[in-house]
Amino acid sequence: MAATLDPSLGRVAMMSAVAATVSIGGRPSWSTRVARTSLVFAALMVLVWLLVLPLIAIFAEAFRQGAAFFWAAIRQPDSIAAVRLTLTVAAIAVPLNLVFGLAAAWVMTHFAFRGKALLGALIDLPFSVSPVVAGMMLILVYGKYGWLGAWLEAHGMQVIFALPGLVLATVFVTLPFVARELIPLMQSQGSEQEEAALTLGAGGWQIFFRVTLPRVRWALLYGVLLCNARAMGEFGAVYVVSGHLRGLTNTLPLQVDQLYDENFSAAFAVASLLALLTVLTLGIKRLLEWRHGGELRRQY
Repeated sequence: MAATLDPSLGRVAMMSAVAATVSIGGRPSWSTRVARTSLVFAALMVLVWLLVLPLIAIFAEAFRQGAAFFWAAIRQPDSIAAVRLTLTVAAIAVPLNLVFGLAAAWVMTHFAFRGKALLGALIDLPFSVSPVVAGMMLILVYGKYGWLGAWLEAHGMQVIFALPGLVLATVFVTLPFVARELIPLMQSQGSEQEEAALTLGAGGWQIFFRVTLPRVRWALLYGVLLCNARAMGEFGAVYVVSGHLRGLTNTLPLQVDQLYDENFSAAFAVASLLALLTVLTLGIKRLLEWRHGGELRRQY
């Protein structure tokens, strides 16, 4: 006769396993505390070795020859032009992606239509395509010998090796950030409040500014911060379409790349500016979380 397993034995085994990790009274057992401490320590060590130490090394090398050398390096005309161009590109690309992200998230969460899955895949496309490949695609379309190159040249417009090409490359690589912050939140919130406002006679813009936007403003701001950080640090796609013209089409990452082979310390001085921008972005995010933590928790 085949042996049968008493179901109660399974419950006893499960209770024993729980008792092995949690002591009486609900307090974690010694083994649980050791495992938790070990995991926290391992996570901190990974962050220190991969993030903190490299960041410290950048500033240490930037000031290795003194503050005077640091200021002289970042005040070079080419470096100032790179800073100005980086901020200009970000100032154009981020608002464009903000508008696109809002529109895409609204469409994806409020309407059912054919091709919805395809639209979602296209939004995620920049995540899976190499930035260098993205730059090559732009050259094939807008370059001198590209599909639209002859038409653009005939009308006196230059995209590649000019500001429009840098903006297009940056918009492409940062396209998903705002949309992907908004879509999950708007899906979880539903559209009941918008529908209620519509039945009360509110217009489309009234619904957007008084109902939709206040509910998603923190996710929108997070997406903008991430998009801005990625835009200022973009290298691959911008490298392909820039032409590496100092003082004209070199953004900060490209300026660092060229200085690295010529003046090691100057390259790190300019790189520290990018690091400062990253720290500033993170600081703004943490400040918002600190000042509006309760509201953020209610929204999410």
